[in-house]
Amino acid sequence: MTYSNEITQANSTIAGQPAWDGINAESVARMRLQNRFKTGLDIAKYTAGIMRRDMAAYDADPAAYTQSLGCWHGFIGQQKLISIKKHFGTTKGRYLYLSGWMVAALRSEFGPLPDQSMHEKTSVSALIEELYTFLRQADARELGMMFRDLDAAQAAGDEVKTKQLQSAIDNYETHVVPIVADIDAGFGNAEATYLLAKKFIEAGACCIQIENQVSDEKQCGHQDGKVTVPHEDFIAKIRAVRYAFMELGVDDGVIVARTDSLGAGLTKQIAFTREAGDIGDQYNSFLDCEEVTEIGHGDVLISRDGKLMKPKRLPSNLYQFRSGTGEDRCVLDCITSLQNGADLLWIETEKPHIGQIGGMVSRIREVIPNAKLVYNNSPSFNWTLNFRQQVFDAWSAEGKDVSAYDRAKLMSVDYDDTALAAEADERIRTFQRDAAREAGIFHHLITLPTYHTAALSTDNLAKEYFGDAGMLGYVKNVQRQEIRQGIACVKHQNMSGSDIGDDHKEYFAGEAALKAGGAANTMNQFAA
Repeated sequence: MTYSNEITQANSTIAGQPAWDGINAESVARMRLQNRFKTGLDIAKYTAGIMRRDMAAYDADPAAYTQSLGCWHGFIGQQKLISIKKHFGTTKGRYLYLSGWMVAALRSEFGPLPDQSMHEKTSVSALIEELYTFLRQADARELGMMFRDLDAAQAAGDEVKTKQLQSAIDNYETHVVPIVADIDAGFGNAEATYLLAKKFIEAGACCIQIENQVSDEKQCGHQDGKVTVPHEDFIAKIRAVRYAFMELGVDDGVIVARTDSLGAGLTKQIAFTREAGDIGDQYNSFLDCEEVTEIGHGDVLISRDGKLMKPKRLPSNLYQFRSGTGEDRCVLDCITSLQNGADLLWIETEKPHIGQIGGMVSRIREVIPNAKLVYNNSPSFNWTLNFRQQVFDAWSAEGKDVSAYDRAKLMSVDYDDTALAAEADERIRTFQRDAAREAGIFHHLITLPTYHTAALSTDNLAKEYFGDAGMLGYVKNVQRQEIRQGIACVKHQNMSGSDIGDDHKEYFAGEAALKAGGAANTMNQFAA
């Protein structure tokens, strides 16, 4: 509905209520446009449509991949989207990622926790709601400034400017974008997963990522000790999430099935199997077993190819997979997940290597041609070292002279200005584009970027401010840069909603409104 239509509709409603003559239809229209999304379900339905269209666009052209950055606070997510709109003019293809790791490390009442599903599970859904609260406020703030510009243009009699602003308001692009939300391994059984998924969706999530680890043994994907579950267990949780989406009317909600099998050498269960070759039998085929001729005390045995086999069981009561089976298990996991309701895949890897990822995806696509991945461009990888080693290995294979380089020490600053380092940096720069084309990656994300940027910027500020630079350490490196780069937060009162509040005060009290944005407001110092 256009701005003028909103005014007309509000006028019609007010006209039927004689006691409402103090209500201004244009103010009502503005408030409605500033609060487009009334509930989290409105957001989930809207953003699910965005993701589905983006997935179809990627199928048609792999250059149309999407990206996101992880965030742990509503303000951080808001600033990302404000920056994206400022620099690129549109939010198209840009999402937010909600990392369970960051919730555990930064949002738990227990204090910092490792990524082991020990944090309060509802803190994740609460963060989804918080993120969308801040994104909606970004809309309200930006539209409020456009309304003020419209008032000024109308007061000046500038019809051209007035029409331009009315068109911009009618075609306004929201800051509300899809969030890929991490539900870990479901925080319990399938019923627990379903209940939590509903919380996610009601908060606004259109996309839920779930992994095939055991809930009570869950580990960070880039640490050791990961334990997977049989496929039937994981499929039950995928179905639980789909039921949650459908119950709440978000029929096109997106499920990302993550496999940690590449780095997981253990399972807690021997899968149930009905017949040779079924999915349980395939899972068990990867177990590290030895043939036995007699049964020992406490032995657990399975039959394989007519032979009696004893799976290797550890003192932890976990069973071990055969070494070197990780990629085969990943491929089977991915195919099985897509065949049972998942929409996208996530393969957790130990390094960013297009050949490794693409090799698995090509095998998956032999069965499911449109298989697509979400990929973790993780800060757990040493990107500089990994790509310098990849270039070193490629040059060696091509017969180039690499005698000037020590492969084990390629991270050294001594190599920063070399040709090898330059080629490695170029491969890092084009990694997302190349992986989208060659490895089926639809969505690239960085899980923990603002965890690291906050630490780095704080370290730099502390060094300067508490050192010889004193206040100049803040002014030169923070505030002056905000002003020079047009960072909206330099006017922090405006960013926190002060001007929105002033507008509302004027709507509610007219000339009697006591507003904060007068001549004595020091934010006016930043007008220039």
